[in-house]
Amino acid sequence: MIAEGRHIEVRGTVQGVGFRPWIWRLARETGVNGRVSNDSRGVTIEAFGSGKALDTFLDGIRTSPPPAAEIHDLSWSAIPPEDAGEFVIVASRVREGLEVSIPPDLATCTDCLAEIRDPSNRRYRYAFTNCTNCGPRFTIAREVPYDRPGTTMAAFPMCALCRAEYEDPADRRFHAQPNACPECGPMLLALSATGEPIPGMDPLRRASDALRAGLIVAVKGLGGFHLACDAASPDAVARLRRRKRREEKPFAVMVPDLAAAETCARISPAERALLLSTERPIVLLERREDSPIAPDVSADTPLVGLMLPYTPLHHLLLEEAGRPLVMTSGNLSEEPIACGNAEAITRLSGIADGFLVHDREIESRCDDSVTRVIAGRPTVLRRSRGWVPRAIRVEVPFAEPVLACGGHLKNTFCIGLGNGAYIGPHIGDLENMETLAAYEEAIERLQDFLKVRPEVIAHDLHPNYVSTAYARAREGRKIAVQHHHAHVASAIAEHGLDGPVLGVAYDGTGYGNDGTAWGGEILCVEGASCERLGTFRPVNLAGGDAAIREVWRIGLAMLWDAFPDGPPLSQFPLFAGIARHQIDVVGRMLAGRVSTPPARGVGRYFDGFGALFLGRPVSRYEGQIAAAWNSIADESERGSYPFDLDESNDPPELDLRPSIRAAVSDYFAGQSAPAISARFHNTISKATAALVESAFEKAGSLPVVLTGGCFQNDLLARRVVEELAGVSLYLHGRVPPGDGGLALGQAFVASAVVSRGGV
Repeated sequence: MIAEGRHIEVRGTVQGVGFRPWIWRLARETGVNGRVSNDSRGVTIEAFGSGKALDTFLDGIRTSPPPAAEIHDLSWSAIPPEDAGEFVIVASRVREGLEVSIPPDLATCTDCLAEIRDPSNRRYRYAFTNCTNCGPRFTIAREVPYDRPGTTMAAFPMCALCRAEYEDPADRRFHAQPNACPECGPMLLALSATGEPIPGMDPLRRASDALRAGLIVAVKGLGGFHLACDAASPDAVARLRRRKRREEKPFAVMVPDLAAAETCARISPAERALLLSTERPIVLLERREDSPIAPDVSADTPLVGLMLPYTPLHHLLLEEAGRPLVMTSGNLSEEPIACGNAEAITRLSGIADGFLVHDREIESRCDDSVTRVIAGRPTVLRRSRGWVPRAIRVEVPFAEPVLACGGHLKNTFCIGLGNGAYIGPHIGDLENMETLAAYEEAIERLQDFLKVRPEVIAHDLHPNYVSTAYARAREGRKIAVQHHHAHVASAIAEHGLDGPVLGVAYDGTGYGNDGTAWGGEILCVEGASCERLGTFRPVNLAGGDAAIREVWRIGLAMLWDAFPDGPPLSQFPLFAGIARHQIDVVGRMLAGRVSTPPARGVGRYFDGFGALFLGRPVSRYEGQIAAAWNSIADESERGSYPFDLDESNDPPELDLRPSIRAAVSDYFAGQSAPAISARFHNTISKATAALVESAFEKAGSLPVVLTGGCFQNDLLARRVVEELAGVSLYLHGRVPPGDGGLALGQAFVASAVVSRGGV
């Protein structure tokens, strides 16, 4: 006799991860009968058995779910007992309410990898091998619940053998929606540089031969195309730079395994765990001096971005090529990644010498994620493949569905719904129509997944951002959120903090409430409320945005500000390479305060110091000079420079003019740039502690969050953590500290505004 019945609901990432067959096996082990099904919010179970058996069953669900599953909520209620006879898996159900419960794309598991390497296995060298523990998910999904008819695999009817695996609850391919084999699944195809099919030769071998010959191959992966070349060949790397129009920005490199990675970089245990994680991100690592990788892959930095293969195709290609491969986004610089075959041929034919494509469609473009260990903490710098569409769980449910449109650079968007903040894939800088189209397409797709069209639209305060224009053009209630308020709120949401928080928000530029550029801010934030309790003395940007590219202008402005009797320009090699009339024009602009908007961003100080003491006049890409200034710092140097804190100003203002004068004195006395850089970092850290202490006097001792793009700098983050020892301190981990995390903060603030009756 069946003693009890329980209706169990499981919410989280529980579809596409083998959850139902795992539940089926757990039920058999514990003596429970009943049924399990997917629905539009997760997984529903109706279980029947003795009270003891049901308790054991529930405990197993809580404590040992499949590796790729992520349970957010598990609830149950009593139902009338039923003699179900056995435990079965039933068809998906549609219910009111929705949560995206499909997982991100999952890296190839060891079982599937063994199969593609086994000549006796029917999936030997099959590039689309997968099971419930690995393979494409988000990038092939067209709708939820996540079932094969709602994916791009619907075009590939399963053969009898695959169907038998798919229908066997004891098989690891039970309801693996992308399940396929060479008889029935997607296939590879080699194309010429103009997109013509190349018959006769194995496409993988043709691509690997081309790569070994120093050619560039466009490779269709999970979420889009990569442009691949031999990472050990200076000529191949230089050719890719010219064609892609990417002058100096580093390329990512894929290596076959951890052993190969260790020949290229020094890898800590935390970094090793990131490389091997199921997300398989790009990991920024310290490059070895004897690395086999060509210097021009990342010539301007001691770091190299490495990743391991995450699809069978990548494993096979790396093994065939027998060398590390550059795997950079398949696009021209500043464009979105190409994902369709026809689109790639149109956009990449001037770059690639050939194409390796397949006939499985990519529904959602999704670029590689980028990570780094910062202050000992694994940190996502670009959140995309491997993490999207996994939600950030928030403690307080969103008052209404919210669309947050993000910033201008490193854009992502976010939809807040219920207790989930769904951050979209990395879009990039909204600099052109192609990227805007990809941005709009990605928003529409996530809205379709969630079956929601938010009427609360959050956006940055900057009136000229493309994302702001998009937000204003949509129907609904608009909520403008100040840039650094959003940065701090993103950390609050990530960590589930309650009550007021003190935020240290350091970056290059963010539009302030007074219409000027902020970026060195100490803010007291509680939901929709934001009070500015400290800032940095501004640097004047001669020519506005031109100074962000021509960073010598910032160096000159810093000298003009620090040396009122006239800056000692003749003693700086930086200015020897700049036309005298340009220096004179900028000098007159600074003296007359003409077209010199003030900028308080800490990142601008990094630019200015880097320009002066490295002799680097121009930044070829966003953050280049700041990163170079950070990378040369001598970490054994613990000295610092003086600074002033003007507490008569409202808010208190940190004045670095004494630091500039001291650094110039060091430079003229023969101190090395690495020593000056280290002292600069130490100074910013001590100045931060002074600003926090000043804010504590007004707001009380609050938890402190470190946020903004400057906290992608490991040395700065570590030094600030040291200076704030004893403070309740939070850094980012799952959400980027830079502008890729803005949308989460915007959504959080907008919900708080709605909750208190605003808009």
